[in-house]
Amino acid sequence: MIIDTHTHLYLSNFSSDIDEVIKRAEEEGVKKFYLPSIDSSETENLLILEKKYPGVCFAMMGLHPCSVKENYKDELKLVYDLLQKRKFAAVGEIGLDFYWDKSFTDQQYESFHKQIEWALQFDLPVVLHTRKAEQQSIDVIKEYARKNLRGIFHCFSGTLQNALDIIGTGFYLGIGGVITYKNSGLAEIIKQIDLKHIVLETDSPYLTPVPFRGKRNESSYLKYIVQKIAEVKNISAEEVAQITTKNAEDIFNV
Repeated sequence: MIIDTHTHLYLSNFSSDIDEVIKRAEEEGVKKFYLPSIDSSETENLLILEKKYPGVCFAMMGLHPCSVKENYKDELKLVYDLLQKRKFAAVGEIGLDFYWDKSFTDQQYESFHKQIEWALQFDLPVVLHTRKAEQQSIDVIKEYARKNLRGIFHCFSGTLQNALDIIGTGFYLGIGGVITYKNSGLAEIIKQIDLKHIVLETDSPYLTPVPFRGKRNESSYLKYIVQKIAEVKNISAEEVAQITTKNAEDIFNV
């Protein structure tokens, strides 16, 4: 069994063939799909997909840093209201993103801290998005090290030192299609990281692995990530699947 710890299967990219997408993934051994939240514009679709596939698709709830705009307080209120009403798999995806726009930097930090506090309040892991803000995100997480905060740095693509710092906080590294990209350097980093610190993800429909790079990503392609990690670490694909699945089950309290 393999677990896709981060996939946006509820987006419109999959609206015409979601049943086939999930069937293909299941045929490749992917049995569980964790769905990160973005903002209120996609919440309904997220929850509909989870309801359609109970025990297979699991919703997270949170405000993505790229959705922290003028109305961020309203968005955060919606997140908190839902966290109070029902159990989610995690608070996510949350974090810091300074790649496109830094005009809401203060609000991103505020939202990040607030949602971490909610994760602690509701005893949930956090799933972090960070882009051009790796060290800043690590520094925030370190502030909560003594509070038993747990979670995943989704789509890890930082340095080896970043990876070691993240592992030092007890967090997992979410590894996806980027590891198959020739010039990413991620394979060399993962070669030096014990599998006990790694979970698998696709981030579908984004970051499609080789050999389908440039096309829509889907959870069935997780096998190419497994194969690459197995190659890098010179172990079997079965061992990669077994260990990363156990890690995912531990972080999501399955």
